[in-house]
Amino acid sequence: MRYKLTFVAGLAIGFVLGTRAGRERYEQLKKSARQISQNPAVRNVAESAAMSGREAAGKAYHAVSDKVGDRVPESVAGRVRALRERGSGVEDDWGTSNT
Repeated sequence: MRYKLTFVAGLAIGFVLGTRAGRERYEQLKKSARQISQNPAVRNVAESAAMSGREAAGKAYHAVSDKVGDRVPESVAGRVRALRERGSGVEDDWGTSNT
């Protein structure tokens, strides 16, 4: 109950502060976020992180599949295969390539 009350209080305070900041401050934050996300250095780091994540996921998949073998449900194995096929050289929603 204490955590729920704390959450509701935080939500109320955030709402009040957010409405006081107004639309102008929201637009400023949105513009700043857009500028940061379009920075070439940030995009390169994001792409590198995405590639590293994909490599780690691939290694983890192989390590797990070696240990569990045929115990992986076909639905999971099919989903992984579909994701691998879909990711061949196509850009994702973040503008990074799936190579």
